[in-house]
Amino acid sequence: MTLVAPDDENVGIRLRTADYRPPRSWRTWLIGRPLPTADAPHQTIGKLIGLAVFASDALSSTAYATQEILFILAAAGVGAFTYAFPIAIVIVGLLAIVTLSYEQIIHAYPGGGGAYIVARDNLGELPAQVAGAALLADYILTVAVSVSAGVAQVVSAFPALFQYRVHIAVGLVLFMMVVNLRGVRESGTAFAIPSYFFLAMMSLTVFVGLIRYFTGTLGVVTDPPHLETVRTLQGVSVFLILHAFSSGTTALTGVEAISNGITAFREPRSRNAGITLLWMSAILGTLFLGITFVSTQIGAIPSEHETVISQMARTVFDGRNAIYLAVIAATMVILIMAANTSFNGFPRLSALLGQDGFVPRQLAFRGSRLVYSRGIVALAMVAALLIIVFRASVTGLIPLYAIGVFLSFTLAQAGMARRWWKIGRLDATQVVRERGSVLRFERSWPVKMVVNGFGALCTTIVTFVFAVTKFRDGAWVVLILIPLLVFGFSAIHNHYRSLAKRLSLEDYAEPPRVMRHRVILPISGVHKGTLIALRYALALSDDVTAVHVSIDPAEIERVRQRWDWWGKGTRLEILDSPYRLMIEPLLKYIEEIAAQRQPNEVITVVVPQFVPKHWWANALHAQTATWLRLALLGRPGIVITDVPYHVD
Repeated sequence: MTLVAPDDENVGIRLRTADYRPPRSWRTWLIGRPLPTADAPHQTIGKLIGLAVFASDALSSTAYATQEILFILAAAGVGAFTYAFPIAIVIVGLLAIVTLSYEQIIHAYPGGGGAYIVARDNLGELPAQVAGAALLADYILTVAVSVSAGVAQVVSAFPALFQYRVHIAVGLVLFMMVVNLRGVRESGTAFAIPSYFFLAMMSLTVFVGLIRYFTGTLGVVTDPPHLETVRTLQGVSVFLILHAFSSGTTALTGVEAISNGITAFREPRSRNAGITLLWMSAILGTLFLGITFVSTQIGAIPSEHETVISQMARTVFDGRNAIYLAVIAATMVILIMAANTSFNGFPRLSALLGQDGFVPRQLAFRGSRLVYSRGIVALAMVAALLIIVFRASVTGLIPLYAIGVFLSFTLAQAGMARRWWKIGRLDATQVVRERGSVLRFERSWPVKMVVNGFGALCTTIVTFVFAVTKFRDGAWVVLILIPLLVFGFSAIHNHYRSLAKRLSLEDYAEPPRVMRHRVILPISGVHKGTLIALRYALALSDDVTAVHVSIDPAEIERVRQRWDWWGKGTRLEILDSPYRLMIEPLLKYIEEIAAQRQPNEVITVVVPQFVPKHWWANALHAQTATWLRLALLGRPGIVITDVPYHVD
């Protein structure tokens, strides 16, 4: 124990550093040894690892975004697939706008938090809660969709596993949870190789596909799956195009993740995070356009039984050979790793919300490996539940997806536009410090405000298009879920604010001294545990009353005789319970005493409690002390004290 000498003025205050080190246990084997707080700077990551950790969600969406566009266009027949590539070009243009906006956010808010922090500082509390709710919902759905899509790749290669897809998906979510509990640096290092393996294999597939297309040797898919559509065949319409566009915008999910996790990067944080964002967007846009173009040229058919990526790979590489299996394996891994982005973003965002009092504050506490472990576990549990409910169906989950992230895109860019407007009102030498950033005058503020304002307009339109076109498919669930989350945030925040007000020392007057201390000692019988509790009760006050609830008339005399001998002259009240109830008569007695409580009088209930040698032996006892403590905890004016008696 390290002892620090106190200041001369505060001789009663000492600062001590605890030498206690957590012992080795099963947790050490599972998630690693606990890390001290001082190790936090050494757990940060660079750009290459950062791309693997935070970009896997966005990059993985290339594996299913094209397929989702084709699923919608299938309602108009195979001929409508020609619209897929123009739709992809528009989506990549939107990606460029969103990337530019978030690159500005990264430099303006180096503490992280993304859309939530931007909305909080510039738009107010309610928009910040909406942004937080939208992002949390999106992170949960990212895990469910990405893992389900990864399992779909496996099922495409090995159809016999189709009936086990839910079990496999839930198992993978739990595996991701354990890996992320080991820490950001360790999980990022573990996943870096698979991420770059995916980039290599997908780039090779697109490159070879394009070479074969321009040389006229590409061909079309052999034995394509049956065209599945639940809609009546219809013509190409504006609504259908917008519907397909909204499904394809899932390619943009994950772009915001880097802005939420800036603090995970090494110094200079903003520069490293910004460069990683630009790398990610360039790779994402290129792969998405390439996959969409090649898929439409080979006549790929969207299907739950074989993915578009599988059809493209076996067409480009002429069958299910080793290279095909490598592409499928790489795609499966990146889709599962997309969940890793959420496992990094969700806990950090929930920690910020916890610090501001919008979610339980426990989510803001770091675990033994310097990660927000409670947030990681909560994310895994909710995502696993979604996978079970939707039977690991990507098409079933997609309608719930992306609306949340585009809502957060809109709020982030609207917040940034207002931030530039505020900067434009500053003098050249004026500096304004806000909670998340510092405002200084910039000459280019009008251009940046226009860029962010235009971006907000675009993403607002996409949000409405997504809400309308996907409403009947399931988007209504998210449109209800986000307001419910905001309502929950407000209720939690009001509770914390009310509690802080009640606990505040401002205008606090010293309470009057306790004039009387009355002690009630419930006993089940007269034994060693009773006497130890009695000794403690008498140390508190001379006014002690023992209370025994009797359900057996023959027991009354025996308790009286033993108390006369061992009770040290203390009063004993015996409550005869004709209905054989234990807790209820005792609670009624305590309420009667409490009703007669005088001003400045304290009533303490001293509860004897057995502590058996083996933990499993607790199940062999009635646990009356525990139930009594729980029943009395919510009653004002009563102090409850446990006196444990350890039975060897």
